[in-house]
Amino acid sequence: MQLTGLNFCDSRFSINILKQTASTQRKMAALGQGVSSLTKFIWRSPDLAGYGFQQVRNKWADWKMIRDVKRRKCVQEHCTDRVRVLALKRNNVLPPEIREIASKEMDENFPRNSAPCRITFRCALTSRPRGVVYRWRLSRIVFRDLADHNLLSGVQRAMW
Repeated sequence: MQLTGLNFCDSRFSINILKQTASTQRKMAALGQGVSSLTKFIWRSPDLAGYGFQQVRNKWADWKMIRDVKRRKCVQEHCTDRVRVLALKRNNVLPPEIREIASKEMDENFPRNSAPCRITFRCALTSRPRGVVYRWRLSRIVFRDLADHNLLSGVQRAMW
């Protein structure tokens, strides 16, 4: 409550307001000290860092995976508009002026990463781009290792 600058006829009202602002300032200061001490505890504690002494920064295997995730978000954001403008651009029935306008709009309004062909299917564990089994999103190497140890449901070794 920041009503301290106002002058009211009743002096008791203004004194009450001053007391309230002072008490809220003290409470906020105490809360800030409590939060800072809590964050110091969290950052100094070695048990909360991840796997042993290894610090885990994010859930992605490498920077290429992060780039691919950003591309996927961009494709999802611009997908519907991009498909409509692309249909106008490729339509042979429309006059060339409209097709040129659609072409300019494609170049100006949509980033390159909004094209679905820029998405790379990668292994979810190792970020390997080749040899990916699409149903499980794993590379062939990881897939075989997990299947051999019976860690994938519904997968059996081929027997004939």
